[in-house]
Amino acid sequence: MVTLPPFNAAGDLPPGVYCATMAEVEQRFMGATDQRALVTRRLRHIHEVAHRSGHVDRFIVFGSYVTNKSSPNDVDVVLVMDDHFRCEECPVECRGIFNHAIAQARFGASVFWIRPGLMIGETVEDFVAHWQQKRDGTLRGIVEVTNP
Repeated sequence: MVTLPPFNAAGDLPPGVYCATMAEVEQRFMGATDQRALVTRRLRHIHEVAHRSGHVDRFIVFGSYVTNKSSPNDVDVVLVMDDHFRCEECPVECRGIFNHAIAQARFGASVFWIRPGLMIGETVEDFVAHWQQKRDGTLRGIVEVTNP
């Protein structure tokens, strides 16, 4: 059974970080439109490629994909990598995920990533919580994919 809450009146998940498996994410967000199916396939591929690096600690999905919008343009992802991650040392097929422009062009996704050791003045939890904020300053829920 999907553990994600219903959308609020704005079409968003209520503020919070919700954990779900990839299967639950696909079940909830694939939707009935061709665009939703396409973006879901992209998300699944990004998830698989990122995990091939062997260093993903957290995989967070945010933005219009995790709303009730019928045709999100892309998928937005935040990767929290372990402190041993070095892009130049990961498999060649994974490296594009860690370059924002390449990820957008090749995978149809906005991908942001961080290593905890690079953070100054905030915790990983603070960093993840930040991605709940919409452009207008209001908050919406985001989803952490819990399975590799």
